[in-house]
Amino acid sequence: MGPRIGPVGEEAQMPDKDTKAMMSVEDTPGGKACPNPQDLRPSVFYSIKFFVLCHSLLQLAQLMISGYLKSSISTVEKRFGLSSQTSGLLAAFNEVGNTALIVFVSYFGSRVHRPRLIGYGAVIVALAGLLMSLPHFISEPYRYDHTSPDMPQDYEASLCQPTTLVPAPTPAPSNSSCSSNTEAQHLAVVGIMFMAQTLLGVGSVPIQPFGISYIDDFAHNSNSPLYLGILFAVTMMGPGMAYGLGGLMLRLYVDIDRMPEGGIRLTSKDPRWVGAWWLGFLISAAAVALAAIPYFFFPKEMPKEKHELRFRRRVLAASASTVSKGEDSPSEKSPGASQEKHDGLAQIAPDLTVIQFIKVFPRVLLRTLSHPIFLLVVLSQVCTSSMVAGMATFLPKFLERQFSVTASYANLLIGSLTIPSAIMGIVLGGVLVKRLHLGPMRCGILCLLGALSCLLLSLPLFFMGCPTHQIAGITRQPGDLPGPELFPACSEPCSCPLDDFNPVCDPRAHVEYLTPCQAGCTSQVAQEALDKSQVFYTNCSCVAGGGPVSAGSCDSACSHLVLPFMFLVSLGAALASLTHTPSFMLILRGVKKEDKTLAVGIQFMLLRVLAWMPSPVIHGSAIDTTCVHWAQSCGRRAVCRYYDHDLLRNRFIGLQFFFKTGSLACFALILAILRQQVKEEGTQVTVSTSGPQQQLLASGPGKKPEESSV
Repeated sequence: MGPRIGPVGEEAQMPDKDTKAMMSVEDTPGGKACPNPQDLRPSVFYSIKFFVLCHSLLQLAQLMISGYLKSSISTVEKRFGLSSQTSGLLAAFNEVGNTALIVFVSYFGSRVHRPRLIGYGAVIVALAGLLMSLPHFISEPYRYDHTSPDMPQDYEASLCQPTTLVPAPTPAPSNSSCSSNTEAQHLAVVGIMFMAQTLLGVGSVPIQPFGISYIDDFAHNSNSPLYLGILFAVTMMGPGMAYGLGGLMLRLYVDIDRMPEGGIRLTSKDPRWVGAWWLGFLISAAAVALAAIPYFFFPKEMPKEKHELRFRRRVLAASASTVSKGEDSPSEKSPGASQEKHDGLAQIAPDLTVIQFIKVFPRVLLRTLSHPIFLLVVLSQVCTSSMVAGMATFLPKFLERQFSVTASYANLLIGSLTIPSAIMGIVLGGVLVKRLHLGPMRCGILCLLGALSCLLLSLPLFFMGCPTHQIAGITRQPGDLPGPELFPACSEPCSCPLDDFNPVCDPRAHVEYLTPCQAGCTSQVAQEALDKSQVFYTNCSCVAGGGPVSAGSCDSACSHLVLPFMFLVSLGAALASLTHTPSFMLILRGVKKEDKTLAVGIQFMLLRVLAWMPSPVIHGSAIDTTCVHWAQSCGRRAVCRYYDHDLLRNRFIGLQFFFKTGSLACFALILAILRQQVKEEGTQVTVSTSGPQQQLLASGPGKKPEESSV
């Protein structure tokens, strides 16, 4: 045995019985001792509890920066003229760098300095956050109309100006400013964001796997599950905090650092409003950078924790009798055997070279996928993850369009309702599996009931919404582009630019016009209120009675339905999350013990490739097909201005319904296979016991078959 680890003192020289029993198996790998053994107060960086605290904060900040883009996806679309398909691809692009490198994490294992590598990964994540905010600083200030730069925005350019008063016909303002430099700048901005998302995925690779393995290696065997539970509980708050941060940042104007003279007249309810999307990336990047600092001071190996937590001892003592009654309890085998198996695997893995690892991986992959239970569980999780990825990316935008709520309010609803509901579902699923001691059959039943309830709750969502209000001059056919024939004839005397966008609403007829010019308005009036000013346009030739019409889009008649809609979505998220822990138990109990670690790795890889990467693109493409009016930028199709609300709701909720149905079908097949396996095992037991029973019957009724009980 190697030298004794830890500070030398009275307690170290006279260890108790438990400490002596554990020392043979709990020394640090290789028998390396802690530096400065004479120090009675070792460094805090040699404490696994401090590592758990640091890693919880790091994963929290990392998930904040990963989830923040989803909270501001519609804002980024408006700011840079992106379609939903492009923004969905951008949101999924961080999985590309992650998936390309995640397989090799299982190869390197403990060969590297894990804390330092986690620190390097966190630095890359922080740099990716800074890179995501860079397009704001290299782009021109945001102009929400097409006036010239030296003219105040929302000036008379949007009003109806008779063609006789116009000095000369000018081309469309946005196209007149187009040049090769402008288009190159747009491509550079989009390329920077894609590169930042790739770096974000690459930097995230070592954080979770190396952190979990480091905790499992150096925590006490009994404390490791508790530490990992704390880690996951804190980490799950990251997405909720990302949506909350998005809700706060999007209330601020995008150019808060370079406001135009005289301020702006936009409010957050205006469809042209763009919030300070970039500010959240700076805050998240700073949080990740601060959380990365301690990792450069943790050792490659630290002394293994020697003592079990006191309150855990009391809990185990109180529940010892109930655990012994558990069904399929994993503690039936002696801890010595499991430790021996763990050590055996740890010794085999480092013996493989990179070439051998690449050669072995396909065989293990095929062997793992040949298990029907494993394959069906992974397919069900692919369906569930596809649903979650699409919902997380585009639910804020869906709420904005369908119920006419602001981007900040939509994010606050998701961060305060949906994310906590999903966390509660995951926790409840784990509690049910633990308390009820669920075996594979009952885990399958719980997954089936959760998926079925989630599917039924999505049915009312198809009917919770309103059709698109009337928009003057726009034919509601998806794919149509704006042209002269789309606008009413009453605005023909006006020189209205086709690509201008400054919506006004006729409140009496509930009709929306793209600009005051399209409504034939020749003058504007601003009414100052306590905290904001309201702009009205008058003398409108296309409006009955000449107006006035108010600036901004018409309010939706379905705004009151947003809370019931979010309640059903959150309840469905909780029920879908209920299947998380039981489905993991089905995987762990459905593959060979030597394949469990790699099976979980293969599962996460397949979820990334089949769900998290394609799902946002699929949802974004489906949303694009419901657009009825596209903005034009330099002759190309840019952001969508208006959607067919009924078509948007049916296709978005329909995609969710499709994935939920797939998950339900997989769980039904899993349950059928498990029942078949139970029947086959029962038949084998009957055949094996029929021989002894016949011998007992032949020996006479005087002998009791005491030893024949199964």
